[in-house]
Amino acid sequence: MKNLKLITTIIIFLLICKIPISCEKLIDVDIPNNQIDQIKVFEDVQTANAALSGLYASLYDDSPLSGDLTGSIMGAYTDDLDFYPPTNTDGTLDLYTNLLIAGNPKIYSYWAAAYQKVYMANAIIEGVDNSMSLTSADKTRIKGEALLVRSLLFFYLQQTFGDIPLPISTDYQVNQSLGKTSSGDVLNKLVTDLNDCRNMLTDDYRNNERIYPNRKVADLMLAKIYLLQNRWNDAEASLKSIVQNPLYPFQNDITKVFINSGKHIIWQLKPKNNGDATKEAKLYFFVNSAPNTFALTPSLMNTFSTLDKRKLNWISSVTVGSNTWFRPSKYKNQTNNLTEYSIIFRLEEAYLLLAESLANQNKIDEALPYVNAIRQRAGLTNLAGQFTQSEILDEILLESRREFFTEHGHRFFDLKRTGRLNVLIGVKPNWKSYHNLWPLPQKELTLNPNMNPQNTGY
Repeated sequence: MKNLKLITTIIIFLLICKIPISCEKLIDVDIPNNQIDQIKVFEDVQTANAALSGLYASLYDDSPLSGDLTGSIMGAYTDDLDFYPPTNTDGTLDLYTNLLIAGNPKIYSYWAAAYQKVYMANAIIEGVDNSMSLTSADKTRIKGEALLVRSLLFFYLQQTFGDIPLPISTDYQVNQSLGKTSSGDVLNKLVTDLNDCRNMLTDDYRNNERIYPNRKVADLMLAKIYLLQNRWNDAEASLKSIVQNPLYPFQNDITKVFINSGKHIIWQLKPKNNGDATKEAKLYFFVNSAPNTFALTPSLMNTFSTLDKRKLNWISSVTVGSNTWFRPSKYKNQTNNLTEYSIIFRLEEAYLLLAESLANQNKIDEALPYVNAIRQRAGLTNLAGQFTQSEILDEILLESRREFFTEHGHRFFDLKRTGRLNVLIGVKPNWKSYHNLWPLPQKELTLNPNMNPQNTGY
C-alpha cells in the first residue's frame, strides 16, 4: 500500500500550531524531512490527545464514516439513492449503475482513504506503546481509542472488499508486500481487538458531546461481527449491555433524533469548524431545482406509509414543473449550525440488531418490543400477532431501511449481513451476485502482486 503516508505527525503539528489548512491537503503529502519526533508527540497527554483529534477529524473528512460521498456511496450502489450527475468522471456513476471495474477511481479512493486512517491509528498505537512519559491510564485509553478506530475501518474494508491486507504497524517494508487475510480471519482478529478495546475503555465519555468513542461503541461493533458469525447469543449479550445502560434513554421525539445533545447517541463526529453544516446536510440539499447529486429512490419512498413521521420529518419533496424528487433532510442546518453533528451510531441501531439476534434464536416475542419502540415513535401501529422467524426478520430489515437511509451505507451492510443482497437483482439492472464485493483496486494489485487473486467476477 504505497499510498499510505506518514501524516499523523503533520496533523498534530497543524493542530498544535492552529494552522488553518484543510485535511484534504494532507492526503498526498510525502513524508516530510522535518518530522516531529514521535517521542515528543507522545511525551504528554495533550499532544497524544491531539493525535487522536487528528484521527477523528480525518474520519469526518474522508472515510467510510464520512457523511459525504465516500460514506454515502453504498446507498447509491444499492437501492436507496438515485444519482443525478451533471458530469461525472470519478467513477460514482459506474458504481450507481453497477458497472464495476478494478480501475474505478472511486473504489480506489474509498480503499485509500480507509487505509490512510488505519496507518494513522497504527502510528498512534506505536507512539503510545513507545512512550516513556504517559501514565498507564492515559496509554490504555489512547491506545484503546486508536485500536477501536482501526477495527472499525478494517470492518468496513472487509465487508466491502472481502479478503484484505491487515497492516498492524507503520513498517512500510512490511506493509507494501502484505498478502490478503481471509475474511473469516479478519473477523476473528476484530473480535480479539474489540475485546481488547472493551478492556481499555470505559462506559464514561471523555466529552459530554460524545464525539469520542467509549466502550459501548466496541460492544456495538462486536455485536455486528457476532451476527455475521451467527453467534446470536453473544450478539444479544453485547447489545443488551447497550440498551439496558441508563446512559442511553430512548429518544421518543422524532424531531430530536439528529440533535447533537441527544442521549440516545452512542458516538458522533463534530464538524471541523463551529457553525459548519454537517456533510450530510450539504450533500443532499437541493431546492427549487432538479437534484445534481442524489435523491431518494421510488423503491425506498414506497416503503413509507403516509403517516410515517420519518417521511414527514426526515424527507423533503422538491417539485419543479411536473417532476417531484425527494431528498433526505435528517440534518437540516445549512448555516450557523450549532445543534447537529454527524451521528455514527445511535441507540436505535442497537434496538434493531438486538431484535435480529433474538429473532434468529426464535425469541420472537422478545424481539417485537424493540421493533415496536421504533415503529411507535414513527407513528405506526405495533406489530402484533404470530410471526414466523422469516416474517419477523423481514420486518426488522424493512424497519432498518426506513430508519437508517443515508446513514453510512446501512442498506448494503444490512442486506449483506442477512444474506439478501440478491434482492437487488430485480431492482438494479446490472446487479450480479458477485457484486457483494467490490473489485480490489487495480493500482494496488499492480504495486503489490501478493494481493492477488482479484475478487471473483472482476
